[in-house]
Amino acid sequence: MTTIKDIARVTGVSVTTVSRALNGYSDVNEKTRQKIIRVSKEMNYSPNTHARSLVMNKSKTIGLLVSGLVKSSVKDNFTLQILAGINQFTADSDYDLVLFSTTSTKQREKTYSQLCKERRVDGVIIQGIRTDDPYLLEVVESNIPCVLIDIPINSNTVGYITTDNVEGAKKAVNHLIGLGHKKIAMMNGHEFAFVSKNRLEGFKEALVEADLPIHNEWIVNGEFSEEAAEEKALELLTEHPDITAIFCASDLMALGVMKAAKRLAIDVPNGLSVIGYDDILLASYVTPALTTISQNIYEMGYGAAKQLVHTLEEGAEPNVITLGTELKVRDTTGPCLRR
Repeated sequence: MTTIKDIARVTGVSVTTVSRALNGYSDVNEKTRQKIIRVSKEMNYSPNTHARSLVMNKSKTIGLLVSGLVKSSVKDNFTLQILAGINQFTADSDYDLVLFSTTSTKQREKTYSQLCKERRVDGVIIQGIRTDDPYLLEVVESNIPCVLIDIPINSNTVGYITTDNVEGAKKAVNHLIGLGHKKIAMMNGHEFAFVSKNRLEGFKEALVEADLPIHNEWIVNGEFSEEAAEEKALELLTEHPDITAIFCASDLMALGVMKAAKRLAIDVPNGLSVIGYDDILLASYVTPALTTISQNIYEMGYGAAKQLVHTLEEGAEPNVITLGTELKVRDTTGPCLRR
């Protein structure tokens, strides 16, 4: 295997000059640099990344830490889109990406810092972590640069990227109100997600601004699960048949609500309007196609990677990025036909 000593011998310069030229240092004469690069290609030189990371004290690797990644996650392509965005940015940079998942068992065995050191990552992007996750406090207290997705925590080492969940929820409810709906329920996620709190806030704000009552018994948690949302919707629609529309804090839960409506012989959208949140791939393929609030999930991943690498390269403190949302009107919402 070709080494920098071999390149130094052929080019007639020192090993130090070869090393600095290949690592992009500006104090190497440009003509010499080009000669070194040309010879390194001719000799099929491949850098020893492990050795370089030891010298530079950097691995040039970032990690994506995902919590709660299970088989059922395949249906919700949220994590895949996040991963695709991160991967696109790292592919265009000189950083590598490592994906690692965590579970409650692993968290009892290893600290967040230990996990990062084992994977030799310079920084981490974290997605899917709950507010009751033991790693959350460790992330904030750690000196490892980190960008969180949909978790509004900011410090000198921690930044986050999210969408305007309050405004997104208001868009959804205002769409229903604009169709004449006044008896609107909400299928929220769970109490350990920041987005649940924010989307609930937007839901209530929209109702108050329209001078419509808030029925707390019409607000239920579907655990961000299609199956759980279906069962909760069955109970909700059976006990409160006067509900004409349901805002769901995720598309998966909206699919569960649609299944419940079908089981109860309620037509969507003529008997019940349903609107989701996320705009996952399935949203446009189900029948009827799901009206939803679209997030640019790919851009969230891309932006998280961009911010993290900027922090690692420039030493800047991580900041907060808030993306907008878009209402995608499809076939599950329609004019209120009941009074």
